[in-house]
Amino acid sequence: MRTAILLFLGMLVATLAQAGSTRIVCSFESPDEVQGIKATGASVRRVAEHATEGQYALEVQSQSAKRLLVEIPIREGNWQGYGSLALDATNTSDEPVLFTVEVRDQAGAATVAKGWWQLVPGEKASYAMLLNAPTPKKLGMSSDPPNDDFRMLSSDHHPVNLAKIAVVRISMSDLTKLRTVVFDNLRLGPGVSCDKLVDRFGQYTRRDWPGKVKSDGDLRAQLAAEQAELKAHPTLPDRDEYGGWASGPKLEATGFFRTVKRDGKWWLVTPSGHLFLSIGIDSLMATEDETVVKGREQMFEWLPGKDDPLASHYHNLRDWETGGFKQPPVRTFSFYTANLERKYGKDWYNGWQEMAMARLPAWGFNTIGNWSEPRLYNLKKIPYVGTVDIIKGKIEQISNIPPFPSYRVYDTFDPRFAEAVGQSVRKLAQERRDDPWMIGYFVDNELPWGFMRNDSTRYAIALQTLLLGPTSPAKRAMVEQLKSRYGTVDKLNVAWNATLGSWQELLEKPYQPGHAFTPAMREDMGAFVKELAGRYFRTIRDALHKYDPNHLYLGARFAWLVFEKYSWATQEVEEAAAQYCDVMSFNIYLPGVGPHWDFLNRLDKPTIIGEFTMGALDRGIYPEILGANNQADRARMYQDYLNSVVDHPAFVGCHFFEYLDEPPTGRGGDGENIVTGFVTTADTVYPEMVEAAKKTHAEVYRRRAGGAASPSASR
Repeated sequence: MRTAILLFLGMLVATLAQAGSTRIVCSFESPDEVQGIKATGASVRRVAEHATEGQYALEVQSQSAKRLLVEIPIREGNWQGYGSLALDATNTSDEPVLFTVEVRDQAGAATVAKGWWQLVPGEKASYAMLLNAPTPKKLGMSSDPPNDDFRMLSSDHHPVNLAKIAVVRISMSDLTKLRTVVFDNLRLGPGVSCDKLVDRFGQYTRRDWPGKVKSDGDLRAQLAAEQAELKAHPTLPDRDEYGGWASGPKLEATGFFRTVKRDGKWWLVTPSGHLFLSIGIDSLMATEDETVVKGREQMFEWLPGKDDPLASHYHNLRDWETGGFKQPPVRTFSFYTANLERKYGKDWYNGWQEMAMARLPAWGFNTIGNWSEPRLYNLKKIPYVGTVDIIKGKIEQISNIPPFPSYRVYDTFDPRFAEAVGQSVRKLAQERRDDPWMIGYFVDNELPWGFMRNDSTRYAIALQTLLLGPTSPAKRAMVEQLKSRYGTVDKLNVAWNATLGSWQELLEKPYQPGHAFTPAMREDMGAFVKELAGRYFRTIRDALHKYDPNHLYLGARFAWLVFEKYSWATQEVEEAAAQYCDVMSFNIYLPGVGPHWDFLNRLDKPTIIGEFTMGALDRGIYPEILGANNQADRARMYQDYLNSVVDHPAFVGCHFFEYLDEPPTGRGGDGENIVTGFVTTADTVYPEMVEAAKKTHAEVYRRRAGGAASPSASR
């Protein structure tokens, strides 16, 4: 079985690149091409401006509708032998644009590719989507390999009949303002190849850039230059030993981190009593950059032979996944640790540790974020956060929670939940309870609590609980909650517009509302969700404070992703978190935090961002999160994000994901391959990001304070 899987991977890699020719599908040169186009929520016309092929292009202008759809019929629908569809787009409006492209065959099968890289006002770019290509997961990667001539649209990889293509659809949604975009030169082209994707240093091969490592000598020269820079500028000015605001207001020194509210703005406070914003970086690790090589050897320009000294950086990975399935142990290689040995010698780990601990304060980072090397905690040089995951064990769970059917949430009414929480937090809490360098604990990450799109997603936990049977602790608790409120099932029927015969029927049989939610249903389901979430946060808080009364409970890191307009937490869950957490936490993959986040002021709880990031188009694999055209633009985005956090009174910090680029060929375990680090696989830094960080971090305290005065609240 293992051999078959690896052979399958090799075949997929080999077949990604298809015919190398191109063919124009539509360039709008003929009026007939435009007359056959169907537009919904938009107007279309043939224009000469911004044409990229021939003399004409297609202008699409949105109307008042929130969504527009343009359907382009395909006259010559035999696309066999081609692996991608490309088009050019020019944004002539005053607002950024995201669009989706769909290819549909004559039988109605469709493949959809979404834009995740904004086309800014006045910008022109070429986009492409893959056709009938294997999913990147089947190649051991989370993102598709790039085609450097295009911005790649994120494909769902659904197969279509390339011999009988009927229509191409272009759509935009959630339009709050008018958009005008000019499209041209719809064309077919080859797929992408994974052959020789990275060089001997693990760097992307198909582009060059300033500072790209070409030899071992480059590594040593860069090391000498960086060491001199760090020696000259070891830390930002006006910082206390913890990275707090040394010349700022002096508060009570309690010996541990705490929170305080001054002039309507939340802060952290260092153990020595100085105001502090937690500016952190996640995944500060040297040994998490392995990539699977067995069965994918053609992806690499170089791999060490068995007698090569760098062969020590091969490993056997016990747990990894491709195509959504766990696979047997397989061989991996770490280009990063191999580069560290080239750079620092045999004692490469200590060299890495010394460099990492020098870089962070010099760049203005004052927190070691989640999923970092625990050995760094004991150095007592930079504050850190603790990472805890609840041991699931035999705890009952509630399944099918949006946004993904496979997602589950703990049944916190199960008595075994409290036991599991105690087992999960005890060891770390007892080890760290007296350490002043620890800020607090993140417990769990991006759990699915539902979200605020509609009633079904907001009350998903309650709805899924109603489908369970009488052995479910959550189901029993929900029925008891309803009994307490209504007394008789007849009163419940009136409130819910239901036809239940008894409380026993509700307990024993799955119940699914067959109509729109009544106000009473919303109230009841919201109360149940809040109680279940409250038990979750209260149980964890009590366990943490039992074993460690000195440090902060930093919450569960609610997810908020760029493709979504809602966090993976409802109002009820956020209110429960605010009641029991010392600090709430979100992972916010957006351009920044704006007025929408003012709901935090109502909760009146300090809040920290556990993850945010941005990548750029100029280094290979594209991060399907937030992206910039180049490193200078990426640095600007970083500054804008930091400033938005500092300017919001509820936020007390943010942690960048992550310290190190992931391998372009996918990290071992899950294949994630986003390139969003401050440091490359060759252990070189992104100078634009470093300079932006230093400049922005140097200003955060005075920008935040704006004339801070006496404290108004403390906890």
